[in-house]
Amino acid sequence: MFKGILIEKDEAGYRASVKDIDEGQLPEGEVTVRVSHSTLNYKDGLAITGKGPVVRRFPMVPGIDLVGTVESSTSPDCKPGDRVILNGWGVGEGHWGGLAQKARLKGDWLVPLPEQFSPQQAMAIGTAGYTAMLCVLALERHGVTPAQGEIVVTGAAGGVGSVATAVLAKLGYTVVAVSGRAEETDYLKRLGASEVLSRAQFATPGKPLGKERWAGAVDVVGSHTLVNVCATTKYRGVVTACGLAGGMDFPATVAPFILRGVTLVGIDSVMCPRAERLEAWRRLGADLDISKLEMISTEISLGEAIPTASKLINGEIRGRVIVDVNR
Repeated sequence: MFKGILIEKDEAGYRASVKDIDEGQLPEGEVTVRVSHSTLNYKDGLAITGKGPVVRRFPMVPGIDLVGTVESSTSPDCKPGDRVILNGWGVGEGHWGGLAQKARLKGDWLVPLPEQFSPQQAMAIGTAGYTAMLCVLALERHGVTPAQGEIVVTGAAGGVGSVATAVLAKLGYTVVAVSGRAEETDYLKRLGASEVLSRAQFATPGKPLGKERWAGAVDVVGSHTLVNVCATTKYRGVVTACGLAGGMDFPATVAPFILRGVTLVGIDSVMCPRAERLEAWRRLGADLDISKLEMISTEISLGEAIPTASKLINGEIRGRVIVDVNR
């Protein structure tokens, strides 16, 4: 038996609770992992609270991240004793995830825990930080350099935004953070933001084109915020889009793309190929100031994850939430 959060849906309704789970209930997979830590991401918050149609089968253990030690394996990619990380691949949605003391997974979903990071540090990064690094890599791949101008990061006090701000600042970019929480201004400047703007400047309908300002962008909000970022991006600038905290809609015109040559790059962390995952984690080891992780993250117990999920959805959580599944 092991403990985990189990989401159930039946005639009694939709509910999430911490339960004792029999190991025989684990789904099929090549690798059984003794989990040490998981995280709470926005998607986990939607799953636990039921405020979004994230879970595709029931019962479900949520948790799109985990770090732990391989207990048994029939995969050539893993052997017992290996320390591994999982991000995405539909776990916590269609396959049992990381908010439990054990998980059973496909071997090619797992990547080695980089030696630079402790398990807690790896989860302080988690899917949010790995997604942020994918955005940075996309900006680099499209030729955006620090000399070209400012990079705007929306939702900057959240998990993706916090890591993106810290990494971009360390790489020498001038980062302008956008947040709906004025009280986080000092926090964002400590991460490396040169300026902090109010979310209100981006959250309502704007002009098809605005004054050119951004050489690049990392957007986690979507909707009008993403539209306004695109409309104020410089000629041939690059906008990376990886979230929908403000909505799935994109009420835009094509003006930024055909008149200014702006590139909009979609970032998918869930099904991202293994080679890109390995590169993202390698770069995180090189380009993220580990000393910032304590400032970015807080740690909670498995039992605290359910009430914390509601706070996360309500925008009341700063940075990253690490879950110690063994306490």
